[in-house]
Amino acid sequence: MKKDELIESQINKLEEKFKNSGQDLSSYLDGLLYQRYLTYWDYIHLDTLLSIQVPKTHFPDEEIFIMYHQITELYFKLILHEQKQLVEDKSQDLEFFINKVHRINSYYKALTSSFSIMIKGMDREQFLRYRMALLPASGFQSAQYRMIEIYATPMENLVHHTQRADFSVANSIEELYEHIYWKKGATDITTGEKTLTLKQFEFRYTPRLLRIANQVKGNTMYSKYLNLPPKSKENKELIEVLKELDVNANVNWPLMHMGSAYRYLGKDKAPVDATGGTNWKAYLPPSFQKIIFFPNLHSEMELNTWGKQWVDHIFNPKNKA
Repeated sequence: MKKDELIESQINKLEEKFKNSGQDLSSYLDGLLYQRYLTYWDYIHLDTLLSIQVPKTHFPDEEIFIMYHQITELYFKLILHEQKQLVEDKSQDLEFFINKVHRINSYYKALTSSFSIMIKGMDREQFLRYRMALLPASGFQSAQYRMIEIYATPMENLVHHTQRADFSVANSIEELYEHIYWKKGATDITTGEKTLTLKQFEFRYTPRLLRIANQVKGNTMYSKYLNLPPKSKENKELIEVLKELDVNANVNWPLMHMGSAYRYLGKDKAPVDATGGTNWKAYLPPSFQKIIFFPNLHSEMELNTWGKQWVDHIFNPKNKA
């Protein structure tokens, strides 16, 4: 096709595109003439992005703490971006499913490998001081991480393991949500009183989390897998990437977080409380929570020893130096 013919073809396509907009093509071309050239910094709102690190203290390393958590939330948003496409897809296309899970795993790997910034990249004495200005804020209050869990697996798999046998798909989302595992991590064991951190989180996010959970009921990532044709469900690559996602999300990531908590909060004679009052030693270890998104893909031995090697490594006295 000659250049003039190509341009004419493109103009015809543009006229077709804009004919139902209430404006003719020439109006849009005028707008294109007046529009400024796009720049990198405008496109990604760079100035805004670099302006939202606002420390509460004068300690330099607090800015590292803020930026790393902001980066983490952006990765969570990437994970949710892929999960939403998966649960909304009606094609049952195996290649599409595998591709999305590969992407999610790549985001988790980036998160896990980057956590050395938190473990080794801040001065401990600075952290123990500026953290007091953050009370009662806590990473526990990451709503996006709760959404990731809700999109990944049915709510009954997120009930605290000590109560999981008492609940099933027959229970309502609201009933299951009241016994979701992470609430115990911010509840006083002695009094049963919820911490302010948990109360704040529930007040802000409970309606949204319940709405999402009801929307994806029977349509989570695990549900999508179970509803695949038998041949697709047996695909080795799909099973491997889903199992890898389970380990990335529910072993590697929380235990890297725990490694950071242990580095900054666990070296004194008695552990230091987390900023939100969460019981991090009981809440973070995967072997204590046994949150598994895709339980029927793992062997009985894998289920029984879930995350145990990480806990042994963290609590082994030889690794505390």
